[in-house]
Amino acid sequence: MKFFVFLFVSFFLTLTGFSKTRLSMSELIAQSKPTDWRSLDPAQTLYMELNTGRVVIELAPGFAPNHVDNVKKLTQEKYWDGLAIVRSQDNYVVQWAEPNSSDTAKKKTIKTGKATLDAEFDTPWDAKKSFVKLKDGDVYAPEVGFVDGFPAARDLKNKKGWLLHCYGAVGAGRDTASNSGGGTELYAVTGHAPRHLDRNVTLIGRVVSGIELLSSLPRGKAAMGFYDKSEQAIAIKAIQLASEVSEKNRTQLEVMKTDSKIFQDVIESRRNRPEEWFKYKADKIEICNVPIPVRTK
Repeated sequence: MKFFVFLFVSFFLTLTGFSKTRLSMSELIAQSKPTDWRSLDPAQTLYMELNTGRVVIELAPGFAPNHVDNVKKLTQEKYWDGLAIVRSQDNYVVQWAEPNSSDTAKKKTIKTGKATLDAEFDTPWDAKKSFVKLKDGDVYAPEVGFVDGFPAARDLKNKKGWLLHCYGAVGAGRDTASNSGGGTELYAVTGHAPRHLDRNVTLIGRVVSGIELLSSLPRGKAAMGFYDKSEQAIAIKAIQLASEVSEKNRTQLEVMKTDSKIFQDVIESRRNRPEEWFKYKADKIEICNVPIPVRTK
């Protein structure tokens, strides 16, 4: 009798897939198909050129259209060229801006962009958006998941959606007033996800390559990680739209589609790590602990 029970259980597990060995994320990427990936849109991609290399930022016009449009205008007028990274706060953010913002005589003039905009902390939820819900729930939002490669949240009751402050998220710095930012000061999250900032700052995109060039910068010694000496600021050679860079000089990247079946397998591989080293399976995952694979084409 026990033998037949064993056979039945084995057959059931095989049918449901539970007997299959789960693959690690690297193994899943290795067996993925070309259709599981998408190329970055050059018109929605920024290149930040530093002396140490290139930081690639994918913009999210679907969540902050006015800020993204303004940042693109600032980029096209070369506003950022010659400015600097002015802040590196441990386990928090790196920020770039005009170092002479408080000096009217020295600060750079804005030509076609705007200094400030109304906040875009969240956006009216579009039911047509492809929202891939994370089943594990969340502390900060009714629902979290992924929209076109970005960690996002939504509140269907109030018909709102917004981006999340996960590692690599890029936002528009502001003062106390909600409409005191516009994209002239930007920051990238380089520490543990500060989710308390969600819906308090306008997020415009995320770093998809080169985050290590920002997270490894020397920490500022002044309050909030600002550099207290001008010579400590990290020079920005240029910030350009990828569409304005010759194709041969673009960084050829592709991002795994977050609405693909294999991405669901990636989530599961991180929810319950299959590597032999892991002895305890969490069976839970937090939205910012889900990596979105990016690779060179």
